Amino acid sequence: MNQLLTALKGASIFDGEQFCQDKALLLCGARLDGIVAAQDIPVDADVIDLAGGYLVPGFVDLQVNGGGGVMLNDTQDVDTLRTIAQAHARIGATSILPTLITDTPAHVQGAIQAVEDAIAVNVPGILGLHLEGPHLSNARKGAHDATLICPMSDTDLEVLLDAAARLPVLKVTVAPENVSNDQIEALCNAGALVSLGHTNADFETCLAAVKAGARCVTHLFNAQSQISGREPGTVGAALALGELSAGLIADGVHVHPASMSLALRAKRGPGQIFLVSDAMATAGADIESFTLNSRTIHRNGNRLTLSDGTLAGAHLELATAIENLVEMCGVPLEVAVAMASRIPAALIGASRVGGLAKGRQSDVLHLNDTLQIEKVWQRGQLI
Repeated sequence: MNQLLTALKGASIFDGEQFCQDKALLLCGARLDGIVAAQDIPVDADVIDLAGGYLVPGFVDLQVNGGGGVMLNDTQDVDTLRTIAQAHARIGATSILPTLITDTPAHVQGAIQAVEDAIAVNVPGILGLHLEGPHLSNARKGAHDATLICPMSDTDLEVLLDAAARLPVLKVTVAPENVSNDQIEALCNAGALVSLGHTNADFETCLAAVKAGARCVTHLFNAQSQISGREPGTVGAALALGELSAGLIADGVHVHPASMSLALRAKRGPGQIFLVSDAMATAGADIESFTLNSRTIHRNGNRLTLSDGTLAGAHLELATAIENLVEMCGVPLEVAVAMASRIPAALIGASRVGGLAKGRQSDVLHLNDTLQIEKVWQRGQLI
């Protein structure tokens, strides 16, 4: 039996580079059937007239610590991952890397197993795993628990190499202070995406890590050495080294709009800056506080902090991050949308998501004229 063909028309459609007018997006079950001229919609298609707004790919978020009231650090199982993924799909991130913040070896093993299990049972939205720590710098620990931060041992490396073989995507955030270049090279050779973060490393140390294979920087500007006149630091390395891409928390809290604008103008390619939410349990949930490693994190508006005021993740939706880039920084809408979809998907090699081309997964968002999410399709299903 042929699957029902659905045609979405009446909105500007992002084709990966620009917005197209007078076109229709065809959905054939869980796969896209391409973009066609409005007059070429097949006669047997179920036509939905959206009457304005924008059709964009489902967002791809490579840093998702929690959502729906739960954290991956709380419980590492399929139900927790499903709750987090569903919460983020409803707010536009139809593909995510669940992220474990610095924790014990048992929790790391639990997260690896949980993600492997979730992928085996085809939980929508789970692309792989991001381990943010524990091999970080105490000098730039942010909200990470200092008692759990440690150098990478041979045993730790073996666990990660095994995880890289078991999972479709493994992203690992490390500080070069606590990880050797040989370990970085081994991880990269195994297929892991090594990202530099929570680090006080100088430019030359970052350069050596890049030569070993590191290809990313975690939450640009935050929890890392800054640019000065005589020392570019990690921020300078992220911008000056074309091998590196970098995540950006564009909530207007973590990074000043002027700094975001400067970074976008300064970034050397082919590496690019992409958007991340760094979302915590509050994403898609009506809660004002939660715990991380037995410490309470409080929400005040869109700011999450420990009791001492240290920023602790973000309360941010990627649609809001796009809006912030457009309004605060003057970024063209098509560039901001790519930063939340095509660019992060390409970085991790997730070719089936992040775009609206024929054969891609039917993950589609309808944004209204003020960039608010009106509808979400995930794998062709309206959710």
